[in-house]
Amino acid sequence: MATQKTKVTIFDVAKASGVSSSAVSYALNGKPGVSDTTRAKVLQVARELGWKPNGAAQSLAQSKTRRIGLILGYDPQLLAVEPYMMSLISGLGAELEEKDYSLLVRMSMDSDDEDSIIEDWVATSNVDAMLLLNLEIGDPRIDMMKQNPQMPVLAVADASLTAGLPTLASDDAAAVGLAVRHLYDLGHRNIARVAGPEELGHSYIRDAAFSEVTAELGVRYRCLHTDYTPAAGADATKRLLSVNPAPTAIIYDNDVMALAAEGVAAVNGVRVPQDLSIMSWDDSFMCEAAHPGITALNRDIVESGRIAASLMLKLIDGEEVDVVEEPPYVLRVRDSTGPAPER
Repeated sequence: MATQKTKVTIFDVAKASGVSSSAVSYALNGKPGVSDTTRAKVLQVARELGWKPNGAAQSLAQSKTRRIGLILGYDPQLLAVEPYMMSLISGLGAELEEKDYSLLVRMSMDSDDEDSIIEDWVATSNVDAMLLLNLEIGDPRIDMMKQNPQMPVLAVADASLTAGLPTLASDDAAAVGLAVRHLYDLGHRNIARVAGPEELGHSYIRDAAFSEVTAELGVRYRCLHTDYTPAAGADATKRLLSVNPAPTAIIYDNDVMALAAEGVAAVNGVRVPQDLSIMSWDDSFMCEAAHPGITALNRDIVESGRIAASLMLKLIDGEEVDVVEEPPYVLRVRDSTGPAPER
C-alpha cells in the first residue's frame, strides 16, 4: 500500500531550491534578506511542490510567541536521574512564568536533529529566544546563531568558547582550585578524576585547570572521560582502583557518578573516606542523603536558571548582554573526604 505523502515543509522547499531554510522563510513571508532572483526561485519551487502556508506559524512569525526554546541533547536515561538539568529548568520556568513567558523544551538524539530544530525555530520564529547548553569546542551552533542575529540566543558556557555571543559563564577554574586544594590539605598526593565527555567545552576547561593546579602542587593526577551515567562512573571507579598505586581520592564530574562510586567502594571493601576520598563536582540532595555524605562543589543552579531567563528576556527587549558570571562555587565538605591513607 502506498504511503500517504506528508505535508510539504519549508525544509523541502529549501532543499529543492538549494538555499537555506532561513532564506525560504524570508522569501515566503515577504521579508527582506534575500535577492529578488532568490525570492522568485523559492516561490516557483514552493508552487511546484504544493507548499501551503501554515496559518499558525505565520501568526507566530508576525508577533512574539512569549516562548523560550531549549533543546536537550541528553541521553534520556541520564536526564531521568541527574538533578542538574531539572534544577536549571526549575529556575528558568519560575522566572519566565513571572513574566508570562513559557519554556519550550525539545529533545534531540543527535547533532543533526538539534540543527534541524534550530533551523526550524529560526525560520518560523516559533520561539522568541534560545538557550544553548553543553557547547563543544568549535561548536557549529555558534556559527549558525551568528549567521541569524535576528534570533536572540544565550550560551551557558565559558566565554572562551562562545565567540562573542551573549554568555552566562561559571568560574570552573576557581572551582577546580577549591576541590584540589581541599584534598591537598588532607594529604592527598595521588588524585584521579572521572570526567564527562571529552568533546564538551566545559570538560576541556576543567581538564586544563586540573592539570595546571595539580602540577603546581606536585600532585599526581589521572583522568578518565565518561558519558556521565552511573554505570560509566562505576566502571571508571573499578578501573582506577585496579591501578597500582591506586588514587587516594577521586573527583567525579557529577553527583550520580560519585554516588555510584560509593557503591563500588562498598562492594570491594574500600572504606570511604579511610581508604578512598570521594568528591562530586555538582551538589544535590543525593550527596546529602548518601552514606557517607558526599563532599561536593555547590552552586545555586536554580538561581543560574533564573539569571539565564532574565538575560534572555533582556535580549528579546533589544538590550545588549555580554558575559555574565553565575554565582560562585562553594565547597560543601561532608564525610566522604578525609585524610589520605598512609601507603
